[in-house]
Amino acid sequence: MSGHSKWSTIKRKKGAIDAKRGKIFTKLAKEISLAARLGGSDPEANARLRQAVLAARDENMPKDNIERAIKKGAGELGSVSYEEITYEGYGPGGVALMVEIMTDNKNRTVAEIRHILSKHGGNLGENGCVSWIFSKHGSILIDKKLIGEDELMEMALEAGAEDVREEENEFEVLTDPLSFEGVRKVLQEKGLKFLEAKVTMIPQNLVNLDEKKAEQMLKMMEKLEDNDDVQNVYANFDIADDVMEKLS
Repeated sequence: MSGHSKWSTIKRKKGAIDAKRGKIFTKLAKEISLAARLGGSDPEANARLRQAVLAARDENMPKDNIERAIKKGAGELGSVSYEEITYEGYGPGGVALMVEIMTDNKNRTVAEIRHILSKHGGNLGENGCVSWIFSKHGSILIDKKLIGEDELMEMALEAGAEDVREEENEFEVLTDPLSFEGVRKVLQEKGLKFLEAKVTMIPQNLVNLDEKKAEQMLKMMEKLEDNDDVQNVYANFDIADDVMEKLS
């Protein structure tokens, strides 16, 4: 297990997703509002907004909240002044980090991110220092209990997916970003439920962490995602299962 799928699994095990439902809704509302501001309020004509609304529905965000965020982005409920920024840097052991920000105060946010990284054995880097390690893909996580690997592989590839990877307790279906919605729709129509489904950044290489650095890394990830201005965090760490058991 590694990187983004590892972190998703850890959060589910710890119950952190349910515990921070309010923060998740806030981040989703920001993305919906900005997407509506940039591309219009019609999800059918705005792919970014369409994906943001799907992500919100996956998290059981109330319909009224979704509609209010769209109206806010469209200027019907006041203006939206968020700025999008991606910070790059390093975590413990040289782990590559990309932190996607949506903020109304860039100076405040960069100071907060720098503090979190330095406190947990990391540091901010220059633009472009680690982005080459990551590439954008659609990622769909499915519980192994729901389907066999061969059946899922056949179904996913036929729908246009790139690959199916096996993790500890789940399968990950990888797609080209442009094929993500189509593959997702086909798998849903086949009756599959997803642990997570989104377009994300996947690293091409991984950094294996020992127990001490793994503990630092997980604390850093928690603090970053707990920041109201952080939308997404991508990292290329790998933690062995025996180390994870000690830290759980």
